[in-house]
Amino acid sequence: MPRTILFATDLSADNRAAFARALRLAYAQGVQLDVLHVLDPYLPRRVLLDVESAVVEDITTMLTDLREDYALEAPKTLIQTVTGSPHVEIVREAHERNAELIVLGMHRKRGQKDLLAGTTVMRVLRSAPCPVVVSSHQPTQPWQHILVPIDFSLTARHTLKEALIRFPEATLTLLHAWTLPGERELGSQAYYAHWREHEVQRLREQLSNEVDSLMRELEGVPDVELVLEQGAPCDVLHAYMKRHTPDLVMIGSRGQPHHSSQLTEMLLCEPHCDLMLCRAW
Repeated sequence: MPRTILFATDLSADNRAAFARALRLAYAQGVQLDVLHVLDPYLPRRVLLDVESAVVEDITTMLTDLREDYALEAPKTLIQTVTGSPHVEIVREAHERNAELIVLGMHRKRGQKDLLAGTTVMRVLRSAPCPVVVSSHQPTQPWQHILVPIDFSLTARHTLKEALIRFPEATLTLLHAWTLPGERELGSQAYYAHWREHEVQRLREQLSNEVDSLMRELEGVPDVELVLEQGAPCDVLHAYMKRHTPDLVMIGSRGQPHHSSQLTEMLLCEPHCDLMLCRAW
């Protein structure tokens, strides 16, 4: 079975940038691009055949247009339609094809956190057997600045390894949000300030050792910058993205199919850049 990237499209204008990103990734990684559209299974059979033909034609036309618009080389491509529930069929196809990556367009309910739970994007993120890219920004160039929020978890380590392997020519920023006990009560005390400085330095050394141990396992790794900022993870990440505008944020999933992290929900509600979610197990 050939190595594949699976791009699932609903044929909307919101999917155009994601389609171009999938093309760029497939060509750069030398893998096949499988383009999937899920049809409504309750359409009458005669109508279904007509719709299927129109969908394939539309995807083929968009593929040609995108290659011309972005000057993209064409990877080996397979266009397929199936019937069923979109998120179920996307996940099933990813399993059957042993896909290396799923690429989706950004959902249309931006800024509406309460409506995220039932979207196809969120359901695929919870159940996909491989990393998932949610893209909405014009892919005029490869991702150059990649942001990876990290801590000491296995999930963060796995996500960092994915970043190092997949994007060896990118610049990686590793962002860690830290808080210390007693900050509110003792923050103005001189002895506390000294202790805080010591603890932050110790934290930086621990994180640096974690990163170095992983990088020793790999070759040709990209430039890596470690940034420590005080505050809650969502607040720190949001503030950093507004200041520095990375091309891609990579975060980890702990394999909980019915739960999504606050970071994931924030990034989908306010998509300042593309998002990649990596499952640790």
